[in-house]
Amino acid sequence: MTPASRAAEAAPPDERTARRRFVTVSFLFWLPAGLALASMVLLLTERGLSLAVVAAVFAAHSLTAAALELPTGGLSDVIGRRAVLACAGVLNACALTLIGLGTTPWVLALGAALMGAGRALSSGPAEAWYVDTVHAHAGPGADLRTGLARGGAAWSGALALGVLLGGALPWLLGLGPDPGARVRAFTSDLVVPLSVPVLLGVAVEIAFVLYVLTALTEPPRPAATLRGVLRGVPGAVAAGLRLGAKDTLIRRILLTAGAAGTALAALELLTPGRAAALTGTAESGAVLFAGLAAAGFVCSALGSQLAPLVARLAGGGERAVLAALAASTAGLLTLGATVSATGAPALTVALAGYGLVYLGLGAAGPSENDLLHRRVDASGRATALSVQSLAMQLVGAAGGVVVGVLPAGPLPWLLGAAVLLAGTLLWARRDAVVAPQALPAPVAE
Repeated sequence: MTPASRAAEAAPPDERTARRRFVTVSFLFWLPAGLALASMVLLLTERGLSLAVVAAVFAAHSLTAAALELPTGGLSDVIGRRAVLACAGVLNACALTLIGLGTTPWVLALGAALMGAGRALSSGPAEAWYVDTVHAHAGPGADLRTGLARGGAAWSGALALGVLLGGALPWLLGLGPDPGARVRAFTSDLVVPLSVPVLLGVAVEIAFVLYVLTALTEPPRPAATLRGVLRGVPGAVAAGLRLGAKDTLIRRILLTAGAAGTALAALELLTPGRAAALTGTAESGAVLFAGLAAAGFVCSALGSQLAPLVARLAGGGERAVLAALAASTAGLLTLGATVSATGAPALTVALAGYGLVYLGLGAAGPSENDLLHRRVDASGRATALSVQSLAMQLVGAAGGVVVGVLPAGPLPWLLGAAVLLAGTLLWARRDAVVAPQALPAPVAE
């Protein structure tokens, strides 16, 4: 590398450029997930897997993501954001290839596990890169909420677009001269219409990796050896876990992430059955649920876009989180109150409640993360985001189990609303702003 290229690499982009790149990375990363979401279960069952085996495949994804969440966050703080994010894209491309072309349970489970590893690697590096870059260019007092809001809107919009495209492509391939049948015949059933959205996601992942490598410039880091990484990552992880114990505001953010995870788990578990009951069949209910999921992502994107405005109107980030989570709680309570009601008015109210849940959670996220980044410095930023993501996954999974065993009716919805209400009330008292906490410097030998 020449001195000129090293200087260009070290110079951080300005705030506007960093924001644009962060938004683009967020969109490109989540678009393949949306493409695969609509057809994943149907594709696996068409490959001959029972629902029990499909659940085991999904468990491989969840367990891998949970197990690697903190170590990969620490890895990003040690070796850099760009390298870890590019690895996430490569793993996701491999995972989607295996899922799109795989025909045996072990291949599909391996694909799901690789996707879980990619999900863990991606949790935090892009956002940490954006915050580091803005701080390097404009100082620690720079506005972060606007960029975080646009990034949240980008990934929500990518999921919404991906779900719609992923649901429409297999249907379109069956129209007219039935190109899907020709694809089946040409590939000896290796590629079926339901796998086309998944394989399209592979192409998007390749574009994502190339963009990350060229756009997410970072200052040079000390060369890291395997020994240095092995010594540095556990220290970063341990320091990240101690954050919640030492800082009241960070602990509040982590508890809120768990409450939000429980609310989302309740929605994901209960909405499909409610949609099927409304339409009369499981198949038509699945179509309705796909539309609702896309609408939820759109509402989340809108909430993220509104986050800076909500913070200004509320008079600060903490009050904005309180107001946004209160709106989400009201939405869940509305869904619980209308679960036994029939007729167009009740359906309209239920749909409004569904959208309100996602709108509120979308508006709360940027303000929560803005507060988090003001408490944690660059040495542990990705680790802190991984701790937050892990809290959402683990508490959400536990809450989902409880919701799943409760009798049908309003009670499961009200349990999710009660947990989210508890998370909302945590923000009734405001904390004084303190200086960012530094985590121990990573070792690079």
